[in-house]
Amino acid sequence: MKIRGAVLERIAAPVPFAESAPISVGELELGEPAAGELLVRIEAAGLCHSDLSVVDGNRVRPVPMLLGHEAAGRIEAIGPGGSDLAVGQRVVMTFLPRCGECAGCATDGRTPCVPGSVANNAGELLGGGRRLSRDGAEVHHHLGVSAFATHAVVDRRSVVPVDDDVPPEVAAVLGCAVLTGGGALLNSAKPGPGDRIMVVGLGGVGMAAVLVAVSLAADGHDVIAVDTVPEKLALAKELGATAAYTPAQVAESGVQAEIVVEAAGNIRAFETAVAATAPGGTTVTVGLPAPDARATISPLALVAQGRSIIGSYLGSAVPSRDIPTYVHMWREGRLPVERLVSAHIGLDQINQAMDQLAAGHALRQVIVFD
Repeated sequence: MKIRGAVLERIAAPVPFAESAPISVGELELGEPAAGELLVRIEAAGLCHSDLSVVDGNRVRPVPMLLGHEAAGRIEAIGPGGSDLAVGQRVVMTFLPRCGECAGCATDGRTPCVPGSVANNAGELLGGGRRLSRDGAEVHHHLGVSAFATHAVVDRRSVVPVDDDVPPEVAAVLGCAVLTGGGALLNSAKPGPGDRIMVVGLGGVGMAAVLVAVSLAADGHDVIAVDTVPEKLALAKELGATAAYTPAQVAESGVQAEIVVEAAGNIRAFETAVAATAPGGTTVTVGLPAPDARATISPLALVAQGRSIIGSYLGSAVPSRDIPTYVHMWREGRLPVERLVSAHIGLDQINQAMDQLAAGHALRQVIVFD
């Protein structure tokens, strides 16, 4: 079938992307779903730093690639052999499919699925191969999803069903921002009663971590938000953060927390997070800096103060387990995911939207489809 989508043509184009236009929007051919796969009509798709990291070259992927990994939509067709899901159901896309059988899947989310990671790196679906083409040439999938398009064919293991009462933009943001930011706390850090929680970097993932941290306030948690952008600090306070600081203010004041989540993906943020971790505390890093980035920390401080540093990919999530938890929290009014959406855009605005993301102005810009 013919679809319309946003394809990254070349990596590391000069900024602004609005002028260099590394992403083209046009017509592609989408193949039929194979056994164990689904055809999904995309309703909403969020722009994430994981998309930007491919565009700017921090994460080198094969091109041409149809971008987009955080999305929600409705099933329009099911591959041969049937499925436990039904045509018409709304599903959340998740960017790391889990086979359920490998050593990575046996860690209950702590490490990625091995076959899922291999498929993602190759630009293929978990079941093998590609379903996208243009002018007779294959186009790569992005993280098994490729959601910046009117439709996508995805592996069943790349989606989690949600009920119709969950709006598309909320469902979409659950699939990456909330899974990653929330999971850094609930799956990796596991704060104890009264632990102070600090979040460094208030993009979509970091602000989602703030929302989840605020939802834990009944257990006596202070929530400290850290960023360089005043508007983001103000929003964090609106969402319930106890305090909000710039990195310089954190260094000057000496404020610390037992749990510190680094969600910016740059070295300054990581070093700020480590330095602000209280004795006996834990730093959880979910940001994705450039592969050659290196940080300076004091091993003696880790030993002498009994501190830990944990890496958390996709919030150490098991999406089929965790997304229903976040849906329940949203229904109860404890997780206002809608507040993460900073703009609604059209597919044709994709290059300009990447500029907004790169400049640090956006939380979650969401592409909406008719």
